[in-house]
Amino acid sequence: MGLGATRGIALVGLAGAVVEVEAFVTPGLPAFVVTGLPDTSLGQSRDRVRAALAGIGCSLPSRRVTVNLSPASLPKQGAGFDLAVAVAVLAAEGGVAREAVRGWTHLGELGLDGSLRPVRGVLPAVVAAVRAGSPRVVVPQENAAEAELVPGAQVRAAASLAAVVRGHGGEVDAACDPDEPPARRPGPAPVTATPPDLADVVGQDEARRAVEVAAAGGHHLLLVGPPGAGKTMLAARLPGLLPDLDDEEAVEVTAVHSVAGTFDAAGGLLRRPPFEDPHHTATTPSVVGGGSGVVRPGAASRAHRGVLFLDEAPEFRKDVLEALRQPLEHGSLVIARAGGAARYPARFQLVLAANPCPCGRASGRGDACTCASVERRRYLARLSGPLLDRVDLQVEVAAPSRAALALGAEGETTAVVAARVRAARAAQAARLAGSGARCNGEAPGSLLRGRLRPAPGVVGDLDTALDRGRLTLRGYDRCLRTAWTLADLDGAVAPDRDHVGRALLLRLRGTAA
Repeated sequence: MGLGATRGIALVGLAGAVVEVEAFVTPGLPAFVVTGLPDTSLGQSRDRVRAALAGIGCSLPSRRVTVNLSPASLPKQGAGFDLAVAVAVLAAEGGVAREAVRGWTHLGELGLDGSLRPVRGVLPAVVAAVRAGSPRVVVPQENAAEAELVPGAQVRAAASLAAVVRGHGGEVDAACDPDEPPARRPGPAPVTATPPDLADVVGQDEARRAVEVAAAGGHHLLLVGPPGAGKTMLAARLPGLLPDLDDEEAVEVTAVHSVAGTFDAAGGLLRRPPFEDPHHTATTPSVVGGGSGVVRPGAASRAHRGVLFLDEAPEFRKDVLEALRQPLEHGSLVIARAGGAARYPARFQLVLAANPCPCGRASGRGDACTCASVERRRYLARLSGPLLDRVDLQVEVAAPSRAALALGAEGETTAVVAARVRAARAAQAARLAGSGARCNGEAPGSLLRGRLRPAPGVVGDLDTALDRGRLTLRGYDRCLRTAWTLADLDGAVAPDRDHVGRALLLRLRGTAA
């Protein structure tokens, strides 16, 4: 009879909680019981652990094995607890010293032959272990590079359960030791794709300026125009204008992609803002996250600190579009299930692209449009008022003219515009220090209408638009945010009446169209 214990990590969203994995072996009818709110895959760990132990010559005796995952009130998911369960059982049986494994956190899925397989979410799991005062972590060999990105972590990588047992001072029958896979050779350095250049866009000076303003202030953007006008090209070039992520943002973004299974640790932390462009047939769980069983982050969370681009936005399902209203307002997504709720960060820039009508030819005079007036209204009405009220910049993108085609692409390059964006972001960071906001697009309304409120004569146009019902109070605040961004791009200390007027025009033009 013996008790062995080690640690694992339970992830709920990106939040990790340390779980005490205890194993108790007693005389009685042979049984292997896992308690502590395990899900189906974790409940099946008993069969994987039993086979893996037999594979390294440490077969379980015919006794009762009880494994408890504490705290028992916290739901546990996935096969990432396999290694911790196996090590706890070995400690209870005396296969490894009990004190040797108690201070370690073990992560990994076991194969039936005792091999150790990689799991998702290692980065946030190791972060949780370090914060809980348990920096010593054992991970699968394939997850080692990811785990080592966490400052303060003492990472031990292993390819099999046998290697883990030896690392803790235990003995393994060499005849039953599975062949360990060769150590992974460092592959070639990841090739960073050259981002598309803003100079490739023909004409569209006004829309290019709107994209620059969106990048400088972290504003949401709606582009309305006919097919082929360049809406998709402009949206694809927005991430290239954004500055690199700082350390805190990089860890947060990388953690989301680690949980989603879309992160390759070979390139280190993700330093560039992500870009997500789901197809218009995407479902609500694929965009905002969810799914049956294990909750996974969707495109909105994978676009955290980057850009979420919805091309042909009116073609998206209404429930998908309306589900974005919460993250646009709060910067996070809460996915509730019967067993609890998972929170994922979702502070992204939303870019919507839409045709002016179903046939797409209602721009300009609209002579070539074949849609009835009711069809036009119904088409853009798929973008609801509450959703558009959260979009700062609403711009009409006209079809390029012959003159623009003759001149070719002669606009500023991405590098030139990105330099102005960085300077504007630096000014915002200094002004908003201590407020919790990183850019104008995140500035709270109380701050904009308080300490940062322009002089009364400057906001006269906004007051008039508010009185006439052309702006909501939310729209009023968002115009102030855009005005501050325009002032930052011009190097001004504060916005003047021209900046406020341009901000109002950028907001109302798309709805007027």
